[in-house]
Amino acid sequence: MLDTVILLCLGIITAALLLTFARLIKGPDLPDRILALDTLYINGIALIMLLGLYLDSNLFFEAALLIAVMGFVSTVAIAKHLLRGNIIE
Repeated sequence: MLDTVILLCLGIITAALLLTFARLIKGPDLPDRILALDTLYINGIALIMLLGLYLDSNLFFEAALLIAVMGFVSTVAIAKHLLRGNIIE
């Protein structure tokens, strides 16, 4: 039962990834594309977590944690660049 629910959620998250990627390509301006990129890595984390549950492996959870940290740092750096023009003061 849990396997079928995880597979269903994998399909839904994959559809969300595809729609977010379309927004990343089509986005009318830069802040929309940055928000799509932020959503893309969050959806990627969810996909990796579900894959780790399905395959019963702890390695996927560590990879998701690393992606979450790198995604947060990159989002802060991009936002700082948009606001001030430089990242390191």
